[in-house]
Amino acid sequence: MNHKITKIRRKLMTELDKERYEHTLGVMYTAAALAMCYDADIEKALLAGLLHDCAKCLPGDTKIKLCKKYHLSVSEVERNNPSLLHAKLGAFLAAKKYHVKDKEIMNAITSHTTGCPHMSLLDKIIYIADYMEPGRKELPNMAEVRKLAFTDIDACLYRILEDSLAYLNSKNVPVDPMTEKTYLYYKSKREGEEV
Repeated sequence: MNHKITKIRRKLMTELDKERYEHTLGVMYTAAALAMCYDADIEKALLAGLLHDCAKCLPGDTKIKLCKKYHLSVSEVERNNPSLLHAKLGAFLAAKKYHVKDKEIMNAITSHTTGCPHMSLLDKIIYIADYMEPGRKELPNMAEVRKLAFTDIDACLYRILEDSLAYLNSKNVPVDPMTEKTYLYYKSKREGEEV
């Protein structure tokens, strides 16, 4: 593993709690495996996986303050649930604090919780790896999701979006509009393919 990744790992070990750090390693290695499967850039997958939650353990009020300080937009949903800010703030910190300049890596970090329409292969890899890494608690359909991840990445992405929305709606939790938008985009894409 290259020097940059080792250096970032050491730094993150001190900044994330133990559980979050273990999850981060799980996402990093799962992302690398998916990158191998789909012939994507393994180094980018490792870096994006490693940094995807770099802002996760910051307190909510700190996330909001940092977003204000660095002129990152904060929606009403995010203001009420600051944990949603960790993705966009994480992408910003990946550049500022960890010196990652690659736009593709930053986009993958930004979209790893909500997804977005027109996701790149790396975006999909990080989104899926975050959902299904081996340390994740078993969610409904997890076995099917893990199998799909290595056989049909688009079907896997859609399945996760569908399951996530069903879960959030069943818990009566406010859904980030981007998650809804992403789901509708991939739903219409799938329906278009089935015609």
